[in-house]
Amino acid sequence: MRRPRDYDAELKALTDKARQLKARKQSQLGELVMATGADGLSAEELAGALLAAANTTEAPRREAWRKRGAAFFSGQRHDAGPSGDGKPGSAAPGDGRTQPPATEPGAA
Repeated sequence: MRRPRDYDAELKALTDKARQLKARKQSQLGELVMATGADGLSAEELAGALLAAANTTEAPRREAWRKRGAAFFSGQRHDAGPSGDGKPGSAAPGDGRTQPPATEPGAA
């Protein structure tokens, strides 16, 4: 005879796993913000930039962001895309970070 399944224990285990995955995702997102230097932005600026990125439907702009992100993760930070003066890999004036595409008027 088969043992009956303990649905409550399985549900608790799944709930715990979901909670762990959510905590890990939040931690990774926080690490990403810090690694990109975006932690220097105010919460309002960061939220505004993320909202603009999330609402962008322009395929060329999203592809440019994807390529820039892929370059960042492959360790090619300084060659990740155009900066404020349009030269790939050059630093923007100010703190040495390039401006995110969402804040550059007319960026592709």
